[in-house]
Amino acid sequence: MSEFKILLTDGLGKNGQAILRDAATVDLQNGISADDLLNIIGDYDALIVRSRTKVTAKLLAAAPRLKVVGRAGVGVDNIDLNAAREHGVTIVNTPESTTISVAEHTFALLLSLARCIPTADASMKAGNWLKNDLQGVELYRKTLGIIGVGRIGNAVAERASAFRMHVIGYDPYLSEEQVRTNGALPVTLQDLFAQSDYITLHIPLTDQTRNMLDEAAFSQMKPGVRLICAARGGVIDETALLAALESGQVAGVALDVFAQEPPGLTPLVAHPKVIAAPHIGAQTVEAQVRAAEDVAHEVLNALNGETLRWRVV
Repeated sequence: MSEFKILLTDGLGKNGQAILRDAATVDLQNGISADDLLNIIGDYDALIVRSRTKVTAKLLAAAPRLKVVGRAGVGVDNIDLNAAREHGVTIVNTPESTTISVAEHTFALLLSLARCIPTADASMKAGNWLKNDLQGVELYRKTLGIIGVGRIGNAVAERASAFRMHVIGYDPYLSEEQVRTNGALPVTLQDLFAQSDYITLHIPLTDQTRNMLDEAAFSQMKPGVRLICAARGGVIDETALLAALESGQVAGVALDVFAQEPPGLTPLVAHPKVIAAPHIGAQTVEAQVRAAEDVAHEVLNALNGETLRWRVV
């Protein structure tokens, strides 16, 4: 066995742990505090995290042995990428592991929003029969606007097409031909706002995307639009969203992510036009198995100087 030491701070599937333990010494410190992590990180060659652990510049500076940080999932907004570059630390993630689960979850939220399913269930459990109060809308022939037409956006577009929806897409990082290949008619962001009956977001949280959906954006949308976000908290201005819900500009929204997590019982979470879920887009058995295996192999490849599939930095 090599002398590599790997630290896991947010848990990892047993299949992934087994792959790592065959090749290195692995320590499991689920839920470790930031201060305690800072005190021990200097002993490790690799760190594997999910979204809870914050890999800050201060943490990276305290880790002279650290060669690689693996993110078991897609988003890397909890990792200081600039600091990683400065310290020569490789960052890898697992962008393909959760695609199907997040796409299916997006459609679950979309259908729940269209057909008032959470309210229907809650009313039945309260002993009420609100059949006449729960009038939904169809997806058939409605326009779905996808912001971010990458792997997950593509998977959502495929499912929307099966429902005979008209799919349009905007992605600043893809060419018009790539957007078409991924199942959406390419449009400008302004046209997407104006034409969409439903809008779903599949973009990372960056300086450019933070609060992308703000007061100005909501004002450009079709009145009565419905929104779904299972991407990253922070890409929607939650104060502006609440105002748009109150005014009726937005008819409803399904959120799996929030600017602060957990958000607590905020006015947005408690709003009757909001379906709220605790960031469970990737929480399926299959996605967690894939993520654990993918991140384990990628981290070991980084430690051994082998070719990487999903290098972020």
